[in-house]
Amino acid sequence: MEHPAIRILNANRIMAISTVRPDGWPHTTIVGYANRGFELLFMIYRSGQKFANIAKDDRVSIAVGAEPRELEQLQAVYAGAHAEEITDAAERQEAWRQLMQRHSNLAGFSIPEESEAVFMRARCRFVSVLDFTQGKGHREQLLLDDHGTPVEADVLKDDWGKQAEQHH
Repeated sequence: MEHPAIRILNANRIMAISTVRPDGWPHTTIVGYANRGFELLFMIYRSGQKFANIAKDDRVSIAVGAEPRELEQLQAVYAGAHAEEITDAAERQEAWRQLMQRHSNLAGFSIPEESEAVFMRARCRFVSVLDFTQGKGHREQLLLDDHGTPVEADVLKDDWGKQAEQHH
């Protein structure tokens, strides 16, 4: 059975990604992605700040979710991951294929030159899932091993929605 976090990752196409700047401040941008389970694939410019930041510190933080019509429909995934450049030619081709499949706006384009664009792989390590369809404040935290398999899980309920209702 597919984990709720994987369903959320499969249902979306863009993510916020934060990298660590040389001065220690976070740098957050939006990128398109494809995923294979808890492994995220994305493309960035070799000359960009994201690539320079990841080259110095491979830790990234991502956020994925869509704006719900009602608060009770909120579902999102947040994760800490390690990102690395995909350098193998066959893996670059496969990453491009998966990104084109997920992002129809790439149709008709050729794979970018390696000197211009970098295909990245981010393997999630720490994952938090918000799923208010199971109650306001419902979240689950996962610790994943190097293969993307949960080794620890903790379900938390803040239940702040009921507290807010009691104050009205």
